[in-house]
Amino acid sequence: MPPVGDPRVAALRAAVIAHVPADAAEHTSCQETLQALERLPAPFDQDADTTHVTGSAIVSDGDGHVVLHRHKRLGIWLQPGGHVDAGEQVAAAAVRETREETGLSARHPADGPDLLHIDVHPGPRGHRHLDIRFLLVARPGDPLAPAEGESSAVAWFTLEAARGVADPSLAAAIAALQRR
Repeated sequence: MPPVGDPRVAALRAAVIAHVPADAAEHTSCQETLQALERLPAPFDQDADTTHVTGSAIVSDGDGHVVLHRHKRLGIWLQPGGHVDAGEQVAAAAVRETREETGLSARHPADGPDLLHIDVHPGPRGHRHLDIRFLLVARPGDPLAPAEGESSAVAWFTLEAARGVADPSLAAAIAALQRR
């Protein structure tokens, strides 16, 4: 069981319960995430268990474009995201990872964090990532300048072009954005 006093677990559990999955695959990811939040003693700690929460972002300019980065190890275009730091909220991790991997000062919408999509997928070294994907907004004129060693490339894509280079789970997240 997660630590009784960790409010992050209760907040994430409530957000996942309130989230409406877009399809059967996302429904399965939501259920797996809820089960993991019940059983893991430290669901945000990548060193505590091979299954853990990660936070990522679909960064939009609000005008039909999203930012993707070419992952430094995988060599594929992905949304920015990664592991949750100690004591950090998963929504804050999405903002921090976006800044590190793209250089953008993206932010949550004015009415607060917007959980856009949930995907559970394999990570490196036999890990399993419970990826909580938030909508972030950024200005298209802001410079794309990833931190040293973070991303091999960063670019704005139209939604259709992004879906064309995306894996199925990222394409589903982009489709969720298009439905808004």
